[in-house]
This record gives sequence, structure tokens and C-alpha cells, in this order.
Amino acid sequence: MTDSVTLHPALYVVATPIGHLDDISMRATRVLQGVNVCCAEDTRHSKRLLDHLNARPKLVSLHEHNERDRTGFILSLLRDDQSVALISDAGTPLISDPGYHLVKAVAEAGYTVHPIPGPSAVITALSVSGLPTDRWVFEGFLPAKTGARQKRLQTLARDTRTLVFYESSHRILDSLNDMKTVFGSERPITLARELTKTFETVLRGTLEEVVAQVESDSNQQKGEFVLVVGGTTDEPEDFGLDPRKLAETLGPLMPPKQAAAAMVELIGGRKKQWYELITGLDKGTP
Repeated sequence: MTDSVTLHPALYVVATPIGHLDDISMRATRVLQGVNVCCAEDTRHSKRLLDHLNARPKLVSLHEHNERDRTGFILSLLRDDQSVALISDAGTPLISDPGYHLVKAVAEAGYTVHPIPGPSAVITALSVSGLPTDRWVFEGFLPAKTGARQKRLQTLARDTRTLVFYESSHRILDSLNDMKTVFGSERPITLARELTKTFETVLRGTLEEVVAQVESDSNQQKGEFVLVVGGTTDEPEDFGLDPRKLAETLGPLMPPKQAAAAMVELIGGRKKQWYELITGLDKGTP
């Protein structure tokens, strides 16, 4: 793509500000000023941004309830040599937002999909979290109900990577307390609230400390949240399992590939290594 506002027919996936309008990039501005059509989750919300940028594309709604139906229409626009932008209400599209089905369909139809990078609440929160960022995982929103939420957290409790979540104001305390229950009160967390907006706050500490701060200050329970949680630093438990004895136990109970996979889950190592051990037992290998 050139610096000209004349754009060739393609889908442009455009990141928009998560709060502060000055965070829009020059390239994103030119694209939104130059496309024929702009797909947005909430057209009324996005019109304010487009007016601020003096951009006048035709606005088309595209959200989780109509994305599949809209996809055919967007493909017809591309066939008619129209240029189309995809934006979300804030940040980078597709990150806990609609757009996956559209992007997939456009790419499979042979049209170009251009990424126009910019703000992302996930990356913004990670950058100021003070927690390790070399290995991390984004989990999006946790389940709404306590039981399902704690079950999801249990699957992440032994993960050594930094964990990143989105959360809303009406569930923030429940989610924090569930994290405290499952991860333990000493697990480090950074709570980033209303990033780049007027009332931006970043709280750092243990889950015990941050929960106490949020419980004692109702202002810290309002807005949009990104939770960055440190991964576990606990050493894996050693159950004293002897690989050969385990292979001798599992071998007769299930196929070799399945038994090897179970050994990986129980004691680590490589599946191929345990497969060879198990099949070797069948052949009388010492």
C-alpha cells in the first residue's frame, strides 16, 4: 500500500484507539479516509471516530450476531472493486472481537487482507505490567459463572507463562477472588484499568493486595480491565514414578501410542521416547 488515499480493492484490518484518540496512526487515518466501506461493531460509536478523522466511508454493521450473513455482502463489494476496512469498537479487530469468519472467507476467496497495526489493550497492559513478557498467553474473558470460571482457572494454575485476561466491571471482584482461591493469595498480578483513558490506573502486587485495593475503592471496580497474572514458579511435583515400571503398568492397558501420551502427561519427556520403551517391552528389550 502506498501513502496515497487511493486504495486498491482489499480488506484492511485497522486497529483503532482503545481510549485516547491521539493513538490513531497516520496510516490508519489514511486508510479510513480512503476506503469505500467500513465495517464496524457499533456504527454509532465508530461514526464519532470517523468524524474526528474527517473520514466518510459507508458504514456497515458487523458484529457477532450478523458476521456470517454480512460476509457474502462484503465479498460482493470486493468483487465490485470496492475497498473495505474492518474496525472494532476499540483496539485491534478479532482480539476478543468479531472478524475471524470474515477474514478467513476473504482470504480463501483470493482477496488481499492488509493488517494496519496499532493499539491493543493486551499488549498495552503487558508493556506496563512489570511481569515477564517473553512467554505469555491470552485467555480473553473468563466464563461468567463461578463454577465454570474456577474450572478454567484450574486448567491454568500450573502454567508457567504470564496469563492475560479481559474482564468487565460487573465481574471484576468475583474473578479476582476466584483467582485468589485457585492461584493462591501470593500470586503476582497487575490490574490495568481504563488504559489510555482519563481515569487510567495500574495496580501491581499480589492477588491478596490487589483484591484488597479493589474491594476498598469502588472507583477501581468501574471501567474496562486487563488482568496480567504471573505464571506459577512452583517446581513440578515429583511423584517418584519409575518410567520402566510405569510403562510396564500402562502397556497392557492401552495401545502403545496412548500409553506413551499418558506417560508424557504423568512424568514429562518425549512421546517417541516412551513409545519406544513400551514397544521394546513387548519385544523383551531389557
